[in-house]
Amino acid sequence: MKKKTVISKNIFDTERFLKDGKPVVIKTETLYGILGNALNKNTVEYIYKIKGRNTNKPFIILISSISDLKNFGIAPNEIERRLLSLKGLTVVLDINNPKFRYLHRGTNSLAFRIPAKENLLKLLGRLDFPLVAPSCNPEGKEPAKNIEEAIKYFGEKIPIYIDEGENLNKKPSTIVKIKGSQIIILREGNYTKQDLFSLLKKL
Repeated sequence: MKKKTVISKNIFDTERFLKDGKPVVIKTETLYGILGNALNKNTVEYIYKIKGRNTNKPFIILISSISDLKNFGIAPNEIERRLLSLKGLTVVLDINNPKFRYLHRGTNSLAFRIPAKENLLKLLGRLDFPLVAPSCNPEGKEPAKNIEEAIKYFGEKIPIYIDEGENLNKKPSTIVKIKGSQIIILREGNYTKQDLFSLLKKL
């Protein structure tokens, strides 16, 4: 019997697929992504396979709150906690646990973000695991701007696609890492350096 791909406008329709270890396509605050259970090694490896992703490059991980970092044995310092509280900002943290090599791919670090997108944050709150969230495209191709492009890329390799219209956001998430007491911007996107320092003063 031929598998049927589901196209929905309700993000919460992905919940049962995610809990079953399946990847899903959801629009994040930056672009359409392929999301899957970060604590399920088979799910993560499957996403690497269908993307044709460089296996040395870790995925960004979405979390619902800072307390989710306990899953990885990570205790962020005060500056890292303050940065993570800025929703939509990606923060790179050190991780030395060999159990999560399938996530950090030998880099001994992982990038985490608490989404700024409200319905995605609510979905994470209904799950008991974080989500890997690479962009929705095969390696070397442009990220899908809409569901039609996403389906053209992956078809029935992904069981459900959430259609939230054209992605008009051209900026990726800003990625930062703390070195000593210094904030290093690895990629500037939705937050500029000035934004970060201004917001941190208010926290």
